[in-house]
Amino acid sequence: MEKKIRVLIAKPGLDGHDRGALVIAQALRDYGMEVIYTGLRQTPEQIVAAAIQEDVDAIGLSCLSGAHNELFPAVTELLKTRGADDILVIGGGIIPAEDVPFLESKGIRKIFTPGTPTIEIARYIERAVYERDGIPLEQPIEVEAIDHIGIAVRSIADCLPFYQEKLGFSLERTETVEAQKVKVAFLKAGNFHLELLEPIGDDSPVARFIAQRGEGLHHVALEVRDIDGQLRRLETAGIPLVDHRARPGAGASRIAFLHPKAAHGVLYELCEKKAEH
Repeated sequence: MEKKIRVLIAKPGLDGHDRGALVIAQALRDYGMEVIYTGLRQTPEQIVAAAIQEDVDAIGLSCLSGAHNELFPAVTELLKTRGADDILVIGGGIIPAEDVPFLESKGIRKIFTPGTPTIEIARYIERAVYERDGIPLEQPIEVEAIDHIGIAVRSIADCLPFYQEKLGFSLERTETVEAQKVKVAFLKAGNFHLELLEPIGDDSPVARFIAQRGEGLHHVALEVRDIDGQLRRLETAGIPLVDHRARPGAGASRIAFLHPKAAHGVLYELCEKKAEH
């Protein structure tokens, strides 16, 4: 099961600017981590106490005042004194390149300079925590079942007689998914479903699919739990994705597509169904 990483973002010393720290905190939350922000003007003692109390995996220190050579090592020394030096410490802010080797020698795992993409910071923390805990980083996604097979059609009404009368499939529901610009019909086909996809505009992705390839098999939908976590696993493993974030699908589900080149030409959809209460 994927580990939920907890990170403390802290501003040590008298630095009164925290815009960058807040951006990093939000980026880590968007990546799926739990983030605690301690606020401005924290002492190393306060930061370490909060990190231990919150049982975090990592501390992100931000400093713009020039006092990083004193404040950052003070945090790592206090962690060691408290027996909590398994907590990873990274740093960022206005830090000259010549100071980086000194900080790394004092236990700061990584210094991120201005302009570093936030996704790079998130991935570094994830890799470092997983390596520390002996968790394989590239884990296969967890598929519950094949949920349905999507078939692109020009007209659901024209196709239904074949599926209902000739194949004996039962129509369960139809629905318009404005976000995807399609009308869909779900048919019960044994222990899974067929989803007929009819475009509702020339700018619909399904309309473009039909124009290029004609009617036919469009995608295979895999039912998953925690679709956000599954997408992170795939992204970390370097699997090409159409959607890096889940979006609304039929039946109040959340969906995301893998790029066809990830699976030798097959378009796969991850589908997280709405929880039933």
